[in-house]
Amino acid sequence: MKTAIIIPARYGSTRFPGKPLALINGHSMLSRVVTLARKIADEFENCDVYVTTDDVRIADHANHLQVECLITSEGCASGSDRVLEAAEQLPEIPDIVINLQGDAPFTPKSALRQVIKAFQDNPSYSVVTPVHRLSWEDLDRLRANKKETPFSGTCAILDQDSSAIWFSKNIIPAIRKEDKMRESGEQQSPVYQHMGLYGYNIQALKAYCALPQGHYEQLEGLEQLRLIENKIPIHCVEIDTPSGTLQSGIDTPEDLARAEALLNQPG
Repeated sequence: MKTAIIIPARYGSTRFPGKPLALINGHSMLSRVVTLARKIADEFENCDVYVTTDDVRIADHANHLQVECLITSEGCASGSDRVLEAAEQLPEIPDIVINLQGDAPFTPKSALRQVIKAFQDNPSYSVVTPVHRLSWEDLDRLRANKKETPFSGTCAILDQDSSAIWFSKNIIPAIRKEDKMRESGEQQSPVYQHMGLYGYNIQALKAYCALPQGHYEQLEGLEQLRLIENKIPIHCVEIDTPSGTLQSGIDTPEDLARAEALLNQPG
């Protein structure tokens, strides 16, 4: 099974232009993502890492990082469209494509590892993505962050088989008896946060990119809702992460400042 970890990186983000080149404690966001991808790719046979972009500044930085960069068109509607266009440039089309977004430098290595392993264990999966269950402290932090940047951080609802039911930029589910749950000593909230990482069977990726944008995809600004709206199943792997660690993507300069503040905390 050939696997390609492809990192889409756009310079022209509306909310954060030049985001992949932004420095986090002296290292570019893209360099952190590439380093993560390389460490995990080395654990698997026939697994390679690529960057894809439509901007020469990103391409130049990728070359500096000595990672192959696949130039894609400016007209790609989403990161997944860009990843497919990049994958189709490769001499051998991969069986599995991992879309590791260039603005997710704090994705845990275990998340990337478990997404790839899920396909190895279950080749019939169409799409795999990681989630983590929030502690009460992390839920409080997410709520506070959303007061400043309401479209940062995505929540997920899963069924009993760990298939995704829904994703939202709102915090879901609502928790009617939250005080009682906290008082009971339950350490984790019932809220799952989505991580910025997708794995696709190549046929599912092609099917996704051939579909028009969905109604709720456009409302929420979440491309994975196109899959749900078209009944393409998404299997979620749950990742255990310590409370207070960084897992979400960097969407805004405010997110970047919060990330640096957490990284610089003592201990």
